[in-house]
Amino acid sequence: MTFLAGLLVIEIKAGAPNNGRGEDNVAMVKSTRVGSHTYPYVSAQALRRWWRDSLPVDEPRSPVYRSGKGTNQQAYTAGRADKYLDDDLFGYMIAVKDDSYNRDTVLAVGTAVAVAPRVITRDFGTMSRGFEIGANPVIHEHQHYTADVASPVMLDLPRVGTFEYEGRGNRPDMPPEALEEARAAGAVEVEFRDTKAIRLPMPERRRRVAVLLRTLAQLRGGAKQSLHYGERSPALVVLAPTKGGNNPFTRVVTHDAGATVVDTAVLREEIAAWSDELDGPVLLGWAPGFLRENRSLAREELADLIDDGTVRMEHPRVLLRGLAEEIESGEHDMWFEDAA
Repeated sequence: MTFLAGLLVIEIKAGAPNNGRGEDNVAMVKSTRVGSHTYPYVSAQALRRWWRDSLPVDEPRSPVYRSGKGTNQQAYTAGRADKYLDDDLFGYMIAVKDDSYNRDTVLAVGTAVAVAPRVITRDFGTMSRGFEIGANPVIHEHQHYTADVASPVMLDLPRVGTFEYEGRGNRPDMPPEALEEARAAGAVEVEFRDTKAIRLPMPERRRRVAVLLRTLAQLRGGAKQSLHYGERSPALVVLAPTKGGNNPFTRVVTHDAGATVVDTAVLREEIAAWSDELDGPVLLGWAPGFLRENRSLAREELADLIDDGTVRMEHPRVLLRGLAEEIESGEHDMWFEDAA
């Protein structure tokens, strides 16, 4: 089996991309405290929402349904992972009447926490347009911050387009009638991780992963865009195919006196330690202008690994789109199969 595992770093400049619950009429950003330090963050749910919303406009999305009243409400998608890429890769939970189906997400995303602690800024604005002369303005307040936020990610490639329906310890991915429709459309029966499953044709499985990677390369989204518009595509990506699903790259990005640093010594040692589990080159996507001096130094310090193909270092968009092309062409079909 092969997983794409790694780390995303998004540069937030005077932004409020993910808001928490307001307090005393102040719009608050999400943050957590470790000891005496404050770390703003973007929730995994928000990051996944950006990713889903950034899918190509011609990619069908699973419709969303809502039922119940008051506090006893639920919302769920169609739950048709055979038809919709987002149901397949992002997962769902459906529990209506006597029917219950869920798809554990193929795409795992962690909370994007600030690399270094930050003091969150409290800003205020006024509304007085059209008021009579001498009238007091209406004051509104909100928070924002500047930080580099990092999120671990992992994509379980063998599960892309593979839908379990009989086994132990979990609900089926889809109801029987949906499974029959998928079979009629070309899905085939497989034995998958000790369960019975159906699997979509390989061209569609390749296509879905390629779409996901190209979408990440041009990620957009976030709250308060009218006041705090900012680029949300990753400034840095560390991504590699791994055989066991571990993520060796969560400690590669750190900080020095509050400044984000990519520690190439840590990256080098992790590559050596996990060499038996790596199933291809480590992709180091690094946008020019982000940590400029660190980027130039890293290219020098990793020159031997770059030269022998162990590490590929380019713009994140170039690397992600290049990997998408390789997958779509069938170059990495073995990544989609569990080891015998």
